[in-house]
Amino acid sequence: MSPQPLTVRLGHYRLFGRLAFTFLLLCSILFGAAVGLLFVYGISLPQIQELETYRPDVISQIYADNGERIGTFALERRVLVTYQQIPEILRNAVIATEDRHFEENWGIDIPRILEAAWVDLREGRAAEGASTLTMQLARMLFLTPQKTIHRKIEEALLSLQIERHYTKQQIFTMYCNQVYLGDGNYGFEAASEFYFGKHVWQLTLPEAAMLTAMIKGPGYYSPTLHPERTLRRRNLVLRLMWEDGKLSRQRMEEAQKQPLGLRVKYPQDDIAPYFVEEVRQRLEKRFGPTAAYTEGLRVYTTLDPKMQRAAQRAVDDGLHAYERRHGWRGHLTNILTEHLGTIRSYQADDWKRPLKKDEYVTALVTAVGPRDARLRIKSDYALLTPPEFAWTQFRSPEQFLKVGDLVQVQIVGLRGHEAQVTLQQRPRAEGALVSIDNATGAIRALVGGYSFARSKFDRATQAHRPVGSSFKIYLYSTALEQGWTPFDNIADSPFTIMSGGHPYSPHNYDYKFLGDIPLWEALADSRNVAAVRLASKVGLGNVIAMARRFGINDPLPDYYPLVLGAADLTLLQQTSAYTVFPNGGVRVQPHFIQRVTTYDGALIYEAHPKIYDVLSPRVAHTMTAMLERVIKSGTGTAAQALGRPCAGKTGTTRNWTDAWFLGFTPSLTAGVWVGYDNDALSLGHGEQGAEAALPIWLEYMQGALKGTPVEQFAGVTPISKMAAQQAVTNSPQNDSSSQPQQPQQPPAPTTR
Repeated sequence: MSPQPLTVRLGHYRLFGRLAFTFLLLCSILFGAAVGLLFVYGISLPQIQELETYRPDVISQIYADNGERIGTFALERRVLVTYQQIPEILRNAVIATEDRHFEENWGIDIPRILEAAWVDLREGRAAEGASTLTMQLARMLFLTPQKTIHRKIEEALLSLQIERHYTKQQIFTMYCNQVYLGDGNYGFEAASEFYFGKHVWQLTLPEAAMLTAMIKGPGYYSPTLHPERTLRRRNLVLRLMWEDGKLSRQRMEEAQKQPLGLRVKYPQDDIAPYFVEEVRQRLEKRFGPTAAYTEGLRVYTTLDPKMQRAAQRAVDDGLHAYERRHGWRGHLTNILTEHLGTIRSYQADDWKRPLKKDEYVTALVTAVGPRDARLRIKSDYALLTPPEFAWTQFRSPEQFLKVGDLVQVQIVGLRGHEAQVTLQQRPRAEGALVSIDNATGAIRALVGGYSFARSKFDRATQAHRPVGSSFKIYLYSTALEQGWTPFDNIADSPFTIMSGGHPYSPHNYDYKFLGDIPLWEALADSRNVAAVRLASKVGLGNVIAMARRFGINDPLPDYYPLVLGAADLTLLQQTSAYTVFPNGGVRVQPHFIQRVTTYDGALIYEAHPKIYDVLSPRVAHTMTAMLERVIKSGTGTAAQALGRPCAGKTGTTRNWTDAWFLGFTPSLTAGVWVGYDNDALSLGHGEQGAEAALPIWLEYMQGALKGTPVEQFAGVTPISKMAAQQAVTNSPQNDSSSQPQQPQQPPAPTTR
């Protein structure tokens, strides 16, 4: 074969040169475009150095005095964990499912991108993603979830920067603390506590796989809303772990057979919601909302969980007892007529918590007969028979119930899936209780109403209501300080006095008059006429000044009905004032918070409550003795059932709108209020402090002090002993020149 002509060879060289030039030109264009894109997108990227000081929003934790967690504040519910706290099974599950080449790639997984692109082309849709864990982290931290080319480029560039600055362990830890896992939970620790009631390092294999399954779509794979869908996805995660060599086939199959095993713990903060809300407001005021919700403060409060539970139980029981005294109201919600669900599908809000004995809970009427009614509570059933609804005055449930009605019951027993219940009705009246440690001013329990879900208004700290005769302690303290004794007489007889420019004629509760009676009896029996007469003698201005010394800051009207309780005060103020007597004349400022630390444990606040000298010990001890007499023979005799030394005072307002009882032992003071939010509504004739409020106080004190030693009032001489001592002092043998009137002896206790 003859050699090719020179011209042909030269043509080939020229063609090759043109192709090479074109290729280099295209490469240059692509390189220039890439550099341009890097420049354009790079200048708008967040500074990766921000991660050096970045701390995600963390839950602020609220603790009781025994370390029990009672509440949380957060914009995002998140609890941080370290890499060492993340169990191996969870690391394997996440990597096998979300980024199989996490340990080898440099933030972008090229083979996976090509594989995902091929699948998308084959399916004709975006069927498979190719984001690495680092790319997901970049998106969560700095970008929006919007699916655009622009965002994808930024995501890739950020991932490269993150990989340059941080180790794989650091990246994985940030990812595990940042990822959203449904129901307001961010990070695996918060999700683990919510769905399983345990820490992340305590997770089993199926549990770790379930949490991993939720990453792809926390709403779509929600175990609380779509359990079957979540179960399938969880089993896929287990299969992916097996395919990645992280599990044996046997272990995978065993785990796939397990149920989801949810033990959901809704963060209802229901042990002390009003107390926790008060703490939240005080944290916001002191540290600002940003710190309260995002910086993971650790707040250690004064709450005693045992006392708080006793307080809530006492208020609930007292309000339900009040409702039973006033009969069945009816007007029940019916899920069938109001289209709220079916008999089989309906779920009440309060069924999310486990059923407990003595609790009040919603029940659904599923069948009604002439002698009984069948109820459903969650998956449990109860039979309502005549003894359980006798207080309604109906003989047959057919007279007042129908299928689909929602009623309230109290659980008195649980046996398997059968509950023993008594019929109740949701109270319309409200109640509040505050309990304070006398020596420290620490608020041990606080209930602001029947239901925080029904009303966030705190009747213990926010409601200003007329206090009735519980105000008389300021009057009698003033008299004792001016030199009066418990045995000095005051006239309980008709009289009229000018008050506010108008004649005022007070009257007693029973519209009777007892004549001259000693001060101790006037207080014990809460004689209104004697109280107003005494105020006219000691000076109304002095009584107001005395109330101010006790810590009463609310307006106090300068007219005589004030001493009968015409002032509107808060329960917290009034309860704090009563601590003066068992404290020997000293009042310690009440407080909710003991100390606050940062997330890292640095102390940033510690309580140092102010201490006020209010009364001399002599006056405080004498007032304690007189208030003991209220319990022994006066309006508060029901409190004797406490079985230990106590003292206190009832309070009832005009038209029975407010009922009060405030009482104390040597170490603990508690105040109770019962009434309607609408102060125009009456509790009903006879619903005085001793009837509506004192039983709540008594039940609370019995629960709060159970198992504690019986204490005596230090330095307090009982009225009966004081009377005997004064009788000896005033006897003819001690004073032959005169024959003084014998002090009136206290009568034997009587029930009122």
